[in-house]
Formats: sequence, structure tokens, C-alpha cells
Amino acid sequence: MKISGKVLKFGNNIDTDVILPGKYLVLTNPKELAKHAMEGLDKDFSKKAEKGVVIVAGENFGCGSSREHAPIALKNAGVKAIIAKSFARIFYRNAINIGLPVLECEDAFEKIEENDEVSIDLSVGEIIDKTKNLTFKFIPLPPFLLDILTRGGLIKKLKN
Repeated sequence: MKISGKVLKFGNNIDTDVILPGKYLVLTNPKELAKHAMEGLDKDFSKKAEKGVVIVAGENFGCGSSREHAPIALKNAGVKAIIAKSFARIFYRNAINIGLPVLECEDAFEKIEENDEVSIDLSVGEIIDKTKNLTFKFIPLPPFLLDILTRGGLIKKLKN
């Protein structure tokens, strides 16, 4: 499974209340949720993400509450994958469950910059920063997680 896109970069401890503020939890349409993703950090996020982006972030991405709304909003905003130094475990699993690829790579955060173009091979465990011609390695996702992602999420996998 390969993914590519332009990078939007965020720092450490990006919590689910920042990813999707609680006042929008009443919305049920994923496209409506997407309009409000990351708006507290970047008012133009949804416009930047709509053509497809890869988020690169620091430590503890997705900390806070266990709501699935946060990864749903990001995916529907146009986020193709998230690379971070580390993830809150419940966010990591929620992202996989809804079909949003997430991967941990410490070196990538230090060297990949906003607007760089990256390519990710999830099965090989490789990120290529096409802008800087740099390659980063991460532990490839196991086949059962790749299967969930390839099918678009856990519910879609179970329906098949």
C-alpha cells in the first residue's frame, strides 16, 4: 500500500479536542466534521487538506478523549496518512479502525518540513521525502492491519 502527498506539520501533544473541538461532536456527517478538523491550529486546514495531505507530527498525537470523531474528521478532510513520533494508543487504533494509516517514525519529524512531498510504502516500512531526497525507515505494518486499511476500515472489512 503506497501513499503520497504534501506535508502539513504539527508539534507535540496534539489532542483530540484540537483535532476536532468538542462543540462539533453533535455533527454526524463525516464531511461536516471534516470542515472543522484542526481549525483551532490552522483555520485553513480543511482547504489545505482537501486535495490530500500527509500529517507529520511530534509526540503523543491524538491524546485526550477516545472519540472516533477526530480521525474521522481528518480522513474526510483529505488526510491520507499521519506520521508521528508517537501516538496515543486509542487514537492509533481508532485511526486504523476507520481506515486512516498511522505510522511512527521519530527521524521523519526531525527532518521532514511543511510542504515537502512524501511517499510512503506501508508494507515495506519506508518514507521518501521527495523534496529533500531523504529516506526514512519504520516498522512495517503487519498484514492484518494492512488488510484493514486496504479495505477502508474495520467495519468495511467485516462486511466483506
